Amino acid sequence: MNLLPLSPTVTHLLGTLRPGQREISEWQGGMLAVAAVPGAGKSHGMAVGAAIAIAREKLHQQRQLVVVTYSRSAAANIKVRIRKYLREMGLPRNGFSVQTLHSLALKIATSHPTAGLRLRGENLMSEHEQRRLCVTCVKEWARSHPDILEQLIRGCDTSPLSDVEHDGRKSALLTDILVKLAQTVISSARSMALMPHDLRQLSQQLCSQGAAEAGPYPFLEIGADLLELYQNHLAQRGQIDYDEMILAAVQLLEGDRQYRHEWQQRVYAVFEDEAQDSTPLQSRLLRLLAEDPTTGQVHFVRVGDPNQAINSTFTAADPLFFNEFCNECAQKRAFYEMTQAGRSTPLIIRVANYLVRWANWALKDQEPPFRDQAIQCVSPPGLEPGANPPPWGQGVEIVRPPTVVETVKHLAQRISQVLAAHPEASVAVLVRTNRQAEFVADVLRSPTDFNLDIDLCAQGIPLLDVAGIERRSQVPKELLDILYFLHCPYSPAAVKAALTVLQERKRIPPQNLDRLAAQPEVFLYPGPLDPPAEEPVLKARQHCQRLLKARLELSLFPLITYCAQELGYDAAELATADRLIWELTQQEPTQLWERIYPRWQELVAADRFQAVEMEDLHSRLVRSGQVTIMTMHRAKGLDWDAVFVPFLEETTLPGKSWVAANAKFLSSDVDFIDVVRSQLRAYGHKQPLPNWQTAYKKATAAKTAEEYRLLYVAMTRAKRLLWLAAAQQAPFHWQNFNWRGFYQLQDSPPCPFIEDLQRKLKAHAAATPGDR
Repeated sequence: MNLLPLSPTVTHLLGTLRPGQREISEWQGGMLAVAAVPGAGKSHGMAVGAAIAIAREKLHQQRQLVVVTYSRSAAANIKVRIRKYLREMGLPRNGFSVQTLHSLALKIATSHPTAGLRLRGENLMSEHEQRRLCVTCVKEWARSHPDILEQLIRGCDTSPLSDVEHDGRKSALLTDILVKLAQTVISSARSMALMPHDLRQLSQQLCSQGAAEAGPYPFLEIGADLLELYQNHLAQRGQIDYDEMILAAVQLLEGDRQYRHEWQQRVYAVFEDEAQDSTPLQSRLLRLLAEDPTTGQVHFVRVGDPNQAINSTFTAADPLFFNEFCNECAQKRAFYEMTQAGRSTPLIIRVANYLVRWANWALKDQEPPFRDQAIQCVSPPGLEPGANPPPWGQGVEIVRPPTVVETVKHLAQRISQVLAAHPEASVAVLVRTNRQAEFVADVLRSPTDFNLDIDLCAQGIPLLDVAGIERRSQVPKELLDILYFLHCPYSPAAVKAALTVLQERKRIPPQNLDRLAAQPEVFLYPGPLDPPAEEPVLKARQHCQRLLKARLELSLFPLITYCAQELGYDAAELATADRLIWELTQQEPTQLWERIYPRWQELVAADRFQAVEMEDLHSRLVRSGQVTIMTMHRAKGLDWDAVFVPFLEETTLPGKSWVAANAKFLSSDVDFIDVVRSQLRAYGHKQPLPNWQTAYKKATAAKTAEEYRLLYVAMTRAKRLLWLAAAQQAPFHWQNFNWRGFYQLQDSPPCPFIEDLQRKLKAHAAATPGDR
């Protein structure tokens, strides 16, 4: 290093670094890849490395180190760290900037002298607006392609369809299936800078291989049409979305040499965090910024963990892209690993490492789910006080309760024991789905209803249901869907949106909503010649008729409150509905629907409404003495003293491929949205374009791999105790599980890894009884 002489502060900081972290601090230019295991302290390593680079290069406001993250909370965290280290060095704190990728792309896109007018920040389309635009594009496509639409409606059936069945399938296609196709193509194709004509070429390539290769439906061709319609609408509206914002930034930098040089002169280097979640287009943008305009050298440091890539099956991100960058840097001897982690007790680390080896062996016939990388304890022992703490209990515990209700009983008992022994402990229950989180929270809060012996609330132990709190942010959209139905009760789209809200809020039983929405008048007010309805349909009809009657009797704002009560909102959600009414009155004091509706739409589309008690959520997630209930996805980046992971039945994790009920007419065992995503993924990796059968097999394998990476993330959140449970009987489908009504459970084998781990732990306990 040429930072001479080393100040005492720098010497102290260097002394705090582990292998992998130190290499970042010693970096002096070029490309560098660092793979960091969970708990390795990558934020600390990046912040120290950034501070030293700023000091060494004497960076300032006009020439900065740019640190890029993928969430605002992560950006705030690393910014505080870098400022702290610069302050300790006695240096100005203006030689760097920390930004999310989207904020950086927006700044590049909007500051261009000619493109900036259209790409202003206020023209950025929200996710809600994007979905509505996708619906519009699907309807336009359907009007222009009636023959293909009829082919899709017929699906795999050869017998004639009844009018009801025909209309139900048409509704499913126009409001759900093709909308998802449009969203998939927009995200996946544009992340690889694919245009509509590129998609058509891919479709023609498949067709040239034969009809069997292309598949029974021309979904790639349809996707190209939808993408073209979508882009035309964006241009007409003068709007951009998040994907186009990044694409626009790349195109501006590549197409305008002077503009690119202006940006490159401002940027000394780019440090990227969570690089495993990056897409090819995002990496392309950061490489452009990191290139020295004089020498052409790229100053680009990327830190991530491919083993924690858990977004690739529903976004364009893919761990293979970061792995490819790691391999590229390894050839230049610029690849390092952060393998030492002090977060967890040694047994939890060994179990996490065993999952990596086991999954790569169990899924050896496909792409390896994990990078061959093992977590190591901090070395030498005692170097960092508090690192690799001693375990609580056995450190890793596995239970096999008879049912999922018994699982929660065991869980409550063990949590009570942990918090009795360690009142200041932080505890989390991590589940696969929000529905499971809702179940755990309900059972723990109503122990007598489920014959639980332990009442955590009575013991003064607070429960934080994160999914329940986050549902409050959906209150404005849910109420808007209900109110829109009340003013347009004969619109199939409005009826389906309202029924979806009622079903998600468990006010009506699960059923085929497309069939009901296809003929609103028959559903709402059947005639004497219409066939009698089944019980689920009757309950849905009664709810809708009750809401329609209220609309005749109440003015708008009292009607909103009534609908909130009908949806079964809790106290906080009702308070959120009251806040919504107050905000609407501030914008439009009248109670005229025609004037309120567009204001309400804007409120939902802008996604700026603050639900009650949502403000300080992040700091509450790891509060001591509290039980936090949340999904595994949401838990990434956090840790707790004790982590409980229930419902590890095979049907939950890794789960089985299934086709949504409203799409089975296309195929009973193939999801064609997954087929399209898999084909585009293969193109992005420069692999041969697979036929539809192979593409679906690859998609299924990718989902299985990601599920095991998700389990890895959940397990590595634990510091002192990891508690795993797989019930012997579980619901067939959690989304339809009505645990407060009549329900049936079925025999369910455990996740294959859990069964194998249980045998391994028994052998370990017998061989080394003193090693926990």
